[in-house]
Amino acid sequence: MSTTEAPTELEQLQRTVDELARRLAVTEARHEVRTLHHKYGYYLDKCLYQEVVDLFARDGEVVFIGGRYRGRAGVERLYLQRFRERFTRGHNGPLPGFLLDHPMLQDVVTVAPDARSAKARIRALMQAGVHHSAPELAGRTSFEQWWEGGVYENSYVVEDGVWKIQKLHYHPFWHADYDKGWARTEPMNHLIPTTTFPDDPTGPDELVPDFAFFPATDVVPFHYPHPVTGRPWA
Repeated sequence: MSTTEAPTELEQLQRTVDELARRLAVTEARHEVRTLHHKYGYYLDKCLYQEVVDLFARDGEVVFIGGRYRGRAGVERLYLQRFRERFTRGHNGPLPGFLLDHPMLQDVVTVAPDARSAKARIRALMQAGVHHSAPELAGRTSFEQWWEGGVYENSYVVEDGVWKIQKLHYHPFWHADYDKGWARTEPMNHLIPTTTFPDDPTGPDELVPDFAFFPATDVVPFHYPHPVTGRPWA
């Protein structure tokens, strides 16, 4: 009968050090990913769209309102050619009278064992509007002032030693005209794309089916299993 020798005190100490080093790497990665996404939100608040684009990995992509924007070209098409041209007339940065705040809440970050990639689920609650002193901005937004609620299910990766956004999936559930509220604001279905790039110069590379606004109550799949049962959401 073979016997297994008990680890020596030095071997036990080495295993403890290795495990603590792994936990530290995962903890630091979780902090980096959370901080990266909050920085994304701060840049987006101030219409710093070029700074937003620079947060993405080379193969990054965005899924937004029923469309998928692939690679650097797709990300630039969404943030620089669609958002920046519409909201700030091509100017990179805030315009007087335009409010676009994106508080980020309830983040759940899951880091891979090697601490080189991660996923995160984060809620956004946006407040936006155009001040009456900036009539030149009228018509660039759907409402004079409004609310928006949505959820991110994102992927992140270390590229060239830096954490970057690999896939940003933002699902805005609802919009609400400030005066009407979410109970009486009609779904903004005109924003859902029906044509892809290049037929639509600022459109997505691919249409993502089955997207719908509130009063639809779709569940964006969770990237993590149930913490008690271990079952994935299906």
